[in-house]
Amino acid sequence: MTDRIISNTAALHGWRKSSHSNDQGGSCLEVLDAHPSGVPVRDSKHPHGPAVIFAPAAWLPFVAAVRATP
Repeated sequence: MTDRIISNTAALHGWRKSSHSNDQGGSCLEVLDAHPSGVPVRDSKHPHGPAVIFAPAAWLPFVAAVRATP
């Protein structure tokens, strides 16, 4: 089974913040595109990790559900 957690994300580059993020220190997440194991997601307040890796098949339904939430 593939590990679904990256304990230290400091060496990974190319993270992008959620478009709903701001500079006020609120709850934000970052994703890393084009990772070979799936879509890593981390808390932007903790840039060294950990990150949870979503399987590609689970990522799109997750994003759709978040967008549908009022």
